[in-house]
Amino acid sequence: QVQLVESGGGLVQAGGSLRLSCTASGRSFATAAMGWFRQAPGKERQFVAGISWSGGSTRYADSVKGRFTISRDNAKNTMYLQMNSLKPEDTAIYYCAHCRSALVGTTPIEYEYWGQGTQVTVSS
Repeated sequence: QVQLVESGGGLVQAGGSLRLSCTASGRSFATAAMGWFRQAPGKERQFVAGISWSGGSTRYADSVKGRFTISRDNAKNTMYLQMNSLKPEDTAIYYCAHCRSALVGTTPIEYEYWGQGTQVTVSS
């Protein structure tokens, strides 16, 4: 069992930055890929970024490439999402997730455990 807790969300103006954190407890954090997803009202949950167990491989949605950076610190059981140049369309609840394998997945079904989510709101 893995428990995930996100933090760092909030309200920011367009062009601003936020840094999300996801702290994990329980087994296997350091051996599994991790990911960030987001869900806006009335929309499906969408892949944002993922990182392999070692941090050596990352993947991003096209909509956030060049603006968001995912990283992890296995010694602290923590994953991060640095979000720069935020846009109103980035507004959503952001979820961290623990992948079923060591390889980065991009669909929700590939992830086994989820955090409760943190709200990110970008005003224009």
